[in-house]
Amino acid sequence: MDTELHTLLHGPLFSRGAPLDRKNAASRISAYIYGNILVLAALVPVVTTDVHVGILIVLGTALSTFVAHIFAEAVGHSVGDGGVATRAEKLRGLRNSVPILSSAVLPCAVLATGLVGWLEPRTAQLIAEFAILVRIGGIVFVIGRLKGDRPTRGSVLAAVSLTTMATTVVIVKIVLTH
Repeated sequence: MDTELHTLLHGPLFSRGAPLDRKNAASRISAYIYGNILVLAALVPVVTTDVHVGILIVLGTALSTFVAHIFAEAVGHSVGDGGVATRAEKLRGLRNSVPILSSAVLPCAVLATGLVGWLEPRTAQLIAEFAILVRIGGIVFVIGRLKGDRPTRGSVLAAVSLTTMATTVVIVKIVLTH
């Protein structure tokens, strides 16, 4: 299990020993999926060379998406609650957005292996792309665990379906924007 999934299960999803409420858990899972899809969409069209493996593109995508997400959440909060968010609400929104940033960690680590010559840059890129797809599909098991469900054949099919849908979203984004 990768670090982000472990963190979703055992780390920030739990605040002072108590499980997060469904709304905050859903917000973090949404940010996790959103960040991974946008990082993948940024990574796929990158043309790698020995000196350019896409790390800055992935980091820039994650950082700009994180900032945009926080901004959008703040605007949405002002409409939903009719006022300025409290400090605690702002911190919760910030914490719930962190999975967007963390979506860049694993692909950047893999891409770095191409930069230092441990892997061919194109191989590192393909592995990073595959790792993101596994992370996206793997969230099905996290959600099941949060609900107290055991993995089943249906969970595996749901993970494959989610990965397929995410791949479709990435393809549409690339076709429409590149």
